[in-house]
Amino acid sequence: MVEQKVAAPVIDLTEPVPGQDGPAYASNHHTATAANEDEEEEWQDAISLYEEILDEVEAYDYSTEGAELCTADEARRFRQRLHEIGTSQFILETITAGRVSARKLCTAFGVRVPKFLEGLADESYYQLLGLAINRELNKRRRLEQYKTIDDAARLLQERKNIMVITGAGISTSLGIPDFRSKNTGFYSRLQEMGYDEPEQVFDIHNFDEDPRTFYTLAGDILPDLRKWTPTHEFIRLLQEKGKLLTNYTQNIDNVESHAGIRPEKLIQCHGSWATATCRKCKYKVPGADIFEDIRKHKPAECKKCVEEISSQKPGMKRKRSSNGTKKKRAPGDDDSDSDGAYDIPQPGIMKPDITFFGEALPNDFFDRLRNEDKDKADLVIVMGTSMKVAPVSEIPNFLPRDVPQIYISRDPIHHINFDINLLGDCDAIVAELARRAGWQLNHRMLAEGQQAEVAAIDEVDHVYSVKVQSSSLKREELHEAKA
Repeated sequence: MVEQKVAAPVIDLTEPVPGQDGPAYASNHHTATAANEDEEEEWQDAISLYEEILDEVEAYDYSTEGAELCTADEARRFRQRLHEIGTSQFILETITAGRVSARKLCTAFGVRVPKFLEGLADESYYQLLGLAINRELNKRRRLEQYKTIDDAARLLQERKNIMVITGAGISTSLGIPDFRSKNTGFYSRLQEMGYDEPEQVFDIHNFDEDPRTFYTLAGDILPDLRKWTPTHEFIRLLQEKGKLLTNYTQNIDNVESHAGIRPEKLIQCHGSWATATCRKCKYKVPGADIFEDIRKHKPAECKKCVEEISSQKPGMKRKRSSNGTKKKRAPGDDDSDSDGAYDIPQPGIMKPDITFFGEALPNDFFDRLRNEDKDKADLVIVMGTSMKVAPVSEIPNFLPRDVPQIYISRDPIHHINFDINLLGDCDAIVAELARRAGWQLNHRMLAEGQQAEVAAIDEVDHVYSVKVQSSSLKREELHEAKA
């Protein structure tokens, strides 16, 4: 008789590990799940935790064990093989065949393994690996014809509808802190002040409940309306050359407007300080009108509400309300004066038109991207952002795959495949790009005759560092010296 060989089973990376209720480490890092909670909710919590790991949330310490890390060459070969043969065959060749552990294979897809997973059975990494593989397969493939900073400069010269996506990194040279950088970001400062969840400062329900918290802390992120960076100047240069399609900015500082980017070219994805609106009557004013109150840590009252209240006849009573929100009445409540339901009416509080947590993004973001820019853009430049906040983070994969994409920032990212990656100070990089494109980028923060030194970090993945080479005085310093 001929012996029949039984095929090794394909490991399903989407299923929970037998005998585990969610991740094996959940008891140490998340509140224990009550026995009567729905299994689907448990599973979603587990997936949420894995997503945090993939996004390198800084709440976790990550392992640096070299023996369990894929080298750059190994990682490239694994990723290439996955795209060639698909998930099932890839798992057969690697995990099922015992060629490599799931833990080590995670690192091939840019996953930094948290230390609290160390010492667990390899099966504990299956779900994390499954999500990492899914992300890899959903990434756009890098365009191999675009690699270097000179390729980027040529694209600037040739392309006519350039989409620019910007984040806090383009404003930090003005002293405006970004939100998420470790140790220096605004959220890091809030944690040092004792806020366990810094995002709560920007929660709309918390603002309505007590706006004093926001007004006490927001002074650190107020923009200077008189200054902008060379990177903002570079975006305006694209506009002046008729090449800027749209600047999608995640910044709330409104510096783009003061730098001269026209309203029809600008989508402020998370709102901005440009205007402020009363939470009660919806009266809108220029954002600068409330800056003084913010500096004084005093919630700004709506002037229209104040005028309306002062114009009421003496003796008139109105129902007391909070900052524009309605409170539920408890059983037995009535409308008598004696229960305190009526009181001196209070004016509404002005809120800057920043998109808080709990508020919807502006409709023009989705409408503009879907109906106009998706099919018009012929080049994408992403600057000063880690691209971890949806829905902006989803734009690169939403666009046609043949549109070249350039990434400019201090630190690399791994969850999006950009064609050209230029790492360093945004101001220095855009100045060098403009120089190589034959354009004049004038700004007082740039040195006379400034040039940059470009060095390859990873030629296979098209990653380069860009550092200022010249030690010449900046224009503003030169002007001061002459004076």
